Amino acid sequence: METTIKVNQLCKSYDTIKAVENIDISVCRGEVFGLLGANGAGKSTAIECILGTKKQDSGTVSILGMNPQRDRKKLFERIGVQFQEANYQDKITVAELCEVTQSLYRAPSDYRGLLKQFGLWDKSKSQVSELSGGQKQRLFIAQALIPNPEVVFLDELTTGLDARARRDVWECLSDLKAKGLTILLTSHFMDEVEALCDKIMILKSGKSIFYGTVQEAIEASPYNKFEDAYLWYTDEEGKEYESV
Repeated sequence: METTIKVNQLCKSYDTIKAVENIDISVCRGEVFGLLGANGAGKSTAIECILGTKKQDSGTVSILGMNPQRDRKKLFERIGVQFQEANYQDKITVAELCEVTQSLYRAPSDYRGLLKQFGLWDKSKSQVSELSGGQKQRLFIAQALIPNPEVVFLDELTTGLDARARRDVWECLSDLKAKGLTILLTSHFMDEVEALCDKIMILKSGKSIFYGTVQEAIEASPYNKFEDAYLWYTDEEGKEYESV
């Protein structure tokens, strides 16, 4: 099976703080990989180093066989990125934003189809600033798919969405996965991780404390539910009780 994302011994520090320490990731074409952990665990730094927007201190990263820093222009055409926070011009409409994004790529997907797929077609003439939080989130996911990418990075993809919208997004991503799309995502929703992810890594203080499948994570913990297992790995359960 073709490996699309390969990370070896990745390290990144800020002064004396080790944000990411010796992590290894391997994701094959058509797989969904979940990068999990509490806030401040190192997820954002890891993704920024993988994308090449930050330079790691040591270790190697490869996406589609290319170095994300050296081959950034080539990779730009083949990957999609969605983040929770996105900057856009004041008063720009949904359609205008998608048209601008589409114009950046040589062989993009038709944004109209994506807006319909994500239930936003009736908002195409609305200003992005007028959208609800959930609608913006769906728009930013659609934007990440406009390049017609082979690999897509999704950060907290269903934050702000209701249950029905979340399920619709899962179904869409499952269809894209079946067509060979590789997905690396972060999420705080454990039901989402269970539904979508083939493999996961749990980070704590920049280190990988678990790597494998959701079922393997459950089996290696004292619990039989993944959310309980996740809290056990990250010690979030204990912190929650301490603050009560």
